[in-house]
Amino acid sequence: MDLLLRNADVYDGTGAPAQSVDVAVTGGRISAIETRIDGAAAEIIDLTGLALAPGFIDIHTHSDVSLLHDPSGESKVRQGVTTEVVGNCGYSAFPVHPGRRSELTDHLARLGDEPMPIGWTGFPQYAETMSEARPALNVAMLTGHSALRISAMAEPYRPANAEDVAAMARLLDEALEAGAFGLSTGLTHTPSSFGDPAEVTALVRVCARHDAMYATHARIAAGREIDAIDEAITTTRNAGGRLQFSHLALNDPAWWGRAERALARFDAAGIDAAFDVYPYDASSSAMLQYLPEWTQEGGGTLLRRHHRDPAWRERALADIRRGFLGGIPWYWERIVIVAAGDRTDLPGQSVAAVGEAWGCPPEEVLLDLCAELGSIVQVVLYYRTEADMTAFLAHPLAVVGSDGNAQPLRERDDRPHPRAFGTFPRVLGRYVREQPVLGLAEAIRKMTAAPADRLKLGKRGRLLPGYAADLVAFNPATVIDRATFDKPRQAPDGIRHTIVNGRFVVRDGIMTGERSGEVLRHASR
Repeated sequence: MDLLLRNADVYDGTGAPAQSVDVAVTGGRISAIETRIDGAAAEIIDLTGLALAPGFIDIHTHSDVSLLHDPSGESKVRQGVTTEVVGNCGYSAFPVHPGRRSELTDHLARLGDEPMPIGWTGFPQYAETMSEARPALNVAMLTGHSALRISAMAEPYRPANAEDVAAMARLLDEALEAGAFGLSTGLTHTPSSFGDPAEVTALVRVCARHDAMYATHARIAAGREIDAIDEAITTTRNAGGRLQFSHLALNDPAWWGRAERALARFDAAGIDAAFDVYPYDASSSAMLQYLPEWTQEGGGTLLRRHHRDPAWRERALADIRRGFLGGIPWYWERIVIVAAGDRTDLPGQSVAAVGEAWGCPPEEVLLDLCAELGSIVQVVLYYRTEADMTAFLAHPLAVVGSDGNAQPLRERDDRPHPRAFGTFPRVLGRYVREQPVLGLAEAIRKMTAAPADRLKLGKRGRLLPGYAADLVAFNPATVIDRATFDKPRQAPDGIRHTIVNGRFVVRDGIMTGERSGEVLRHASR
């Protein structure tokens, strides 16, 4: 045995109660689980007082570029995350049309990371680049709809014709054949938003042939919270696919407090469907997303050029005043800038406060900052309620996903959403121990076996002999997030060890420098 773990309360990830057993690890795999294991081991560790569980699988992340910048994945492995699923919301770093690399680079900038030169073309080359970076945690990849459009269409910001859809389907099929885990759409993000249900259905059919997951950031708009769920379910049903509804929430104030209506749609769906949730009452995205759709065509470069035209500018401002995403009202004091590049004076200020300081209406702040800085301006929107979020989190179909990037804890001149640093310990501390919404075994299931099953991840997500030794040991009495909206870059308490493929990435709460993650492929079992 390479490692023998004794005396922990062992949760297998299925939702079953803890057992007092020993766990042996050999060659990066769990080799035995027994009441008492004797024999020679290179190392024996006493975990008395700790819970031992499969490593957490973050089913919804945007670490496509951040893990190439910093493969340590510090903000995630310190939470006990051992597998990161990238390529969500229509964003992915592949496929790449050789003549349109700059367009994809501009699009990926909305994820909040520094641009990175794109030297790859398809999934195999990107996966090789990620492997060569030696990430500290495992990486599974979805294929983004926006990336498909940018690669397949010379003009991705328009409706697709039959030839365009066929080209996207071929690219998706190639990625899935090579090991991508599914398709994601971002139907409130351009250019994915230009895809109609027929286009999306055709692509989900490709997923269905591979038994791959379809994840959707649905087509949210004012008054369409339920319609968005219905469209996702109908599209998936018509294609014969499996649905993962991304970061379920009610963002339109007119719908706050109606979580049960949304959940009823999933209960009655009649298909293989689930959803993910992060445990906060605020979201975050690039500010550019909240401009009228037509202003985003062509990305940041064209926006900078067009906004100098007085007629274009007045039309844009008039549309902005009507609300965002089809008319959701602006609560400018609830929209807080968290990153703005070199404009280090802006993070932490609401758009309302910036408008007051600048002596101009907040809609002009929105347009001018996007025109000046493009996709790098990130905001947090306090447009959700905790009651809705906890109702979603408690539902049996819910799994936990952060919607956050893996990133370092060192201080910067920004204030990213704390979900990147605290999602999993927050569930375990706040919503299991302090304000119980879930039992501990069920919370662990939502972080391990449940997302593994959604992805069909193979021998991960459960603590069973023969499975990968992706493990987390934590103290159920003290585990809690420490990241806040004002000071997000803080490690949680209570996560003692994170083990990836049998090696300690975090040991006694300290990063070891080990980078033992793997790029996972859908075909592997």
